[in-house]
Amino acid sequence: MSDETPTVVLVHGAFADASSWNGVIGRLQAAGLKVTAPPNPLRGVAHDSAYTASVFSQTPGPVLAVGHSYGGAVITNAASEAKNVVGLVFVAAFAPDEGERLGEVEAGSKDSVLNSALVPLNYPTADGTAVEFAIAPDKIQEAFAADLPSEQTALMAATQRPVAEAAFSEPNGPPAWKHLPSWSVVATGDKAAGTDVVRSQAERAGATIREVEGSHVIMVSQPQAVTDVILEALAAVKAPVAVA
Repeated sequence: MSDETPTVVLVHGAFADASSWNGVIGRLQAAGLKVTAPPNPLRGVAHDSAYTASVFSQTPGPVLAVGHSYGGAVITNAASEAKNVVGLVFVAAFAPDEGERLGEVEAGSKDSVLNSALVPLNYPTADGTAVEFAIAPDKIQEAFAADLPSEQTALMAATQRPVAEAAFSEPNGPPAWKHLPSWSVVATGDKAAGTDVVRSQAERAGATIREVEGSHVIMVSQPQAVTDVILEALAAVKAPVAVA
């Protein structure tokens, strides 16, 4: 444990960008905390985890890694490589074990409707083309953000970032939750990752769990609740934080 206050690094998930953390960032900054929200490339587990590990490693001092949705898989892979991560916070997020593939995990969810809302697209690669997925605009509210007004979900639909199929099909590596303390915000109305999947993976990881009523984008609809869990995690890793 370090006496230095960790930097909070917020990693967004699929179909989103770093602005999805704005409500949480403002609250953390108001509390005088160091926080950053880097871009998640959304090109696949191996690529995104390596990129995020480099972000962690280049962040001075200890890091509290926070991931939303697919970002949870990214942080637990990346934190196994970066040696300055002191804790993990999963926000409506996957916490996969080694060898697991998110597509197979999702297929077993009774709560998720995401697969029926996805639209396949193509993008160019050095070897030709590859598949990525977006959410059909008319399904984004139901599948992603049911507790937000339609005007806001329309903006999400227009600005969403597709995610490579490799994010769902590539196997995950050794998980950092096996050696780092973790916390999990479980959204009770999560129809994207699936409340059942998020809860079961959080339990397996031994995470401190807080259930919050809301949709998959709980950090947008309930930013204070998410911020509170991050502050709790910071306190637990011996960070000298003044709780707002």
